[in-house]
Amino acid sequence: MKKRVVITGMGAITPVGNNVPTFWNSLIEGKSGTKLIEGFDTEGLPVKIGAEITNFDPLDYLELKEAKRMDRVCQFGMAAANQAVEDSKIAESNFDPARIAVVTGSGIGGIDTLEKQHTVIMTKKPKFVSPLFIPMLIPDIIPGHIAMKWNFMGPNYSVASACATGSHAIGIAYRHILSDDCDVIVTGGTEASITPLALAGFSNMKALSKRNDDPARASRPFDKTRDGFVMGEGAGMLVLEELEHALKRGANIYAEIVGYGFSADAYHITSPHPEGRGQKIALASAIRTSGLPIEDFQYLNAHGTSTPLNDKYETITIKKVFGENVKNINISSIKSMTGHLLGAAGGAEAIALAMSLREQIVPPTINYEFPDPECDLNYTPNKAVKREIKAGLSMNFGFGGHNAALALKKYD
Repeated sequence: MKKRVVITGMGAITPVGNNVPTFWNSLIEGKSGTKLIEGFDTEGLPVKIGAEITNFDPLDYLELKEAKRMDRVCQFGMAAANQAVEDSKIAESNFDPARIAVVTGSGIGGIDTLEKQHTVIMTKKPKFVSPLFIPMLIPDIIPGHIAMKWNFMGPNYSVASACATGSHAIGIAYRHILSDDCDVIVTGGTEASITPLALAGFSNMKALSKRNDDPARASRPFDKTRDGFVMGEGAGMLVLEELEHALKRGANIYAEIVGYGFSADAYHITSPHPEGRGQKIALASAIRTSGLPIEDFQYLNAHGTSTPLNDKYETITIKKVFGENVKNINISSIKSMTGHLLGAAGGAEAIALAMSLREQIVPPTINYEFPDPECDLNYTPNKAVKREIKAGLSMNFGFGGHNAALALKKYD
């Protein structure tokens, strides 16, 4: 029989809450995390808004010496992993270290460290570059730190596929359990890319919203007046566990992961395919591998970036995959509230989907004011909806044409 994989722990560091309960309540209440950037001077930058983490203290999770040896991206990842591991209580059990794995991801990695150390070498001598520069920069140090903290000795590595990173990490983690590589795995994504260089780069490629005068309403997925995404940051981490292993130790179960699909557009470095060619493959694969009838998928946690092309093409994809059944589906993009967490988006959005299944509530797409004739589905505008949700999809698509979709169902 196919193994079953469940979620037994979750942790979140987001612009709308630094733990899962606060994050979830903010989503249901429709709170925006976008504001004027405070972390650095935005003088000269055309975009001055972002969904920053402003109330985070790494010393709540790390010793001072540890925190100093980590980029902010790793601090976020460690904090969310700490919450997830504590929530799962796996570290309190009599576990086999070789049977617990860690697979996480970051689309960009320690870019804040890179910028600061580049300034050092350009203004001083090479000898002043930190000996910790490389360990603080590389994304794979994040699962390494998680493993070292709890002595998890199973498979351990990092994934990087732009905005699809978090979903890819979770999907691969799910497959590791199905393949009997491990019984438990810590997985998800983390990102901390609200920096001057990254903001300038995304801005100059015309990807970001320029609603500097109205930050809270800047991220508006599927709305006709959308003008780009809002940069976000944070982390979403989950503990996945083989069902029998979880039941034997009496673990709390949030939801069950039942399918995973991934593909490539093979089309363009940034634009999705106009007909949703690769996205359709990923979504259809996630549904097929779930073994569930398509009618069971009553909620879609959309990629929904608030960019003109992504929202239009994603709508086309959803129509192609679900056909007439699309009329019975609620869709929403929590990026309207969190901004785009890039490599962390898949982790945070998988948590949101798991909570939707557990609580039977669909969070809204806020800032939906002006319907777009090319985006004509039920995007759950502005207010959360209570409804039956048997199963749902979380989908993320990244620069380079990377597509990933996770199928989750209500745990019975």
